[in-house]
Amino acid sequence: MDTDADADADIRVGEAGAASVGSGWGLPRRWPLLLVAAAVLPGAVLVLVGRSLEEPAVEAWRTVCLAVTVQALPFLLLGTALSGAINAFVPARVFNRLLPKRPALAVPVAGAAGVVLPGCECASVPVANSLIGRGVTPAAAFAFLLSAPAVNPIVLIATAVAFPGSPEMVLARLLASLVTAVVMGWLWLWLGRAEWLKPAVRHTGHRPGQSRWTEFRRGFQHDFLHAGGFLVVGAMAAATFNVAVPRSVVDAFADSAWLSVLFLAVLAIVLAVCSEADAFVAASLSGFSPVARLTFMVVGPMVDLKLIALQAGTFGRAFAVRFSAATAVVAVVCSVVVGGVLL
Repeated sequence: MDTDADADADIRVGEAGAASVGSGWGLPRRWPLLLVAAAVLPGAVLVLVGRSLEEPAVEAWRTVCLAVTVQALPFLLLGTALSGAINAFVPARVFNRLLPKRPALAVPVAGAAGVVLPGCECASVPVANSLIGRGVTPAAAFAFLLSAPAVNPIVLIATAVAFPGSPEMVLARLLASLVTAVVMGWLWLWLGRAEWLKPAVRHTGHRPGQSRWTEFRRGFQHDFLHAGGFLVVGAMAAATFNVAVPRSVVDAFADSAWLSVLFLAVLAIVLAVCSEADAFVAASLSGFSPVARLTFMVVGPMVDLKLIALQAGTFGRAFAVRFSAATAVVAVVCSVVVGGVLL
C-alpha cells in the first residue's frame, strides 16, 4: 500500500513538473496586451521625440530604421510560423529519412535544401533553431540557415531582374552562396563546440496528449516576440550607420579593387538589406566592380546586423560572434574566387 501511495505521489509530482515545463517556454496569459503594447508604445515615443527633432539626419534615421524593420517583418513572421509548424506537426523521423546519416554528407544536402524556403535571413534563424531541436545536426541546420536566404527562387529572380542581360551574375551568386553555406557547415563539424550554443528555451517536438495547434501557437508566439526585439536592435544599428557615414567615404573606396570588395562586404553587414531587395541596391552601386557587388549580395544575407542580433538571441552570443566572423571571411573569399572566374 505504501508503495502504491508513493507511486501515485510520484506521478502527481511528474505531472506538475511537466506542466511547469510546458508553461515555462510559453508566454504570459496577457500576451496579446503585451504584443499590442510592444507595437504601439515604441512608435508613440518615436513620434513624440521625432516632432521635437525634425532635423534631416533624424528623419533619415527614422526612415531607414522603419524601412528595415517593415521590410524584414513579414519574413520573420513566415520563419517563426514555419518554425512552429515544424515543431508541432513534423515528426522527427522525417528529417532522419531526408538527410544522410553522416553529418559530412548531410551538410551539402541541407545547403541545397535552402532553395525551398522563399524568405530572407530573418526567417531562416528560427527555422534552423527548430531543426536543431528536432535532432538535425547543427552543422546541417547552419548550412540551411545560410543558404536559404541566398539561393531561393525569389532571390535569384530578383537578381536576374536587377542585372538584366547578366545571367553570369545570377549563377555567380548561386554558386558563391551555396559554397559558403556548405563550407561553414563543414567548419562547424570540424571546429564547432556544443558549449557555444546556449540551451534551448522551449520544448521540441509533439508531446502525447497535447494539442498540436496549441503547441504551434505557443512556439510561434515565443519565437516571434523573442526574435522581433533583436530585429529592431539590428535595424537601429543599420540606420545609425546610414546616417553617420558620409557619401564621400563611400566614393573613396570605389577606386580600389580590393578595398571596394572589403568595403561593400562591410556595407552589406551594416545596411541589413533584406535578401529579396539587396540585388537592386547592388545594381545601383555602379561605381564598384562586378566582384565587389557580388560580394555585397553574398555577404548580406549571411552576415548583417539584424541577423547577428537574431543569432545572438537564438543561439547565444558566443555562437553569434564566432560564427558571424567566420562566415564573413568565407563569404568574401568565395565571392572573390567565384566572381573572378565567372564575372
